[in-house]
Amino acid sequence: MAGIKKILLILLVLFLILVVVVFSLNNQVAVPLDFLLFETAPRGVAIWIILAFVVGAVVGILLTLLATLRQSVSKRHIQKRLDRAEKALEKSRNPTDRTI
Repeated sequence: MAGIKKILLILLVLFLILVVVVFSLNNQVAVPLDFLLFETAPRGVAIWIILAFVVGAVVGILLTLLATLRQSVSKRHIQKRLDRAEKALEKSRNPTDRTI
């Protein structure tokens, strides 16, 4: 089963590479991007679109990592509070006097 997954993943990656190459070849018109303060050198439309996709993916990954890190820190903090509360509960349950 793992072998089939690897083959499918390789085929998917090869297909995506083919789509990117075909897209790049069909969109070779050079256009500059004009921002408010500066203008970029003219590049193909496909380059700008692929670059935007890659930047978006990287930003998404970084935001996901940040959220995961925050959640991990919060979980550790809550676990410490729980451990302290359990210790306090055990301490209060510790029968120092034997009243029945």
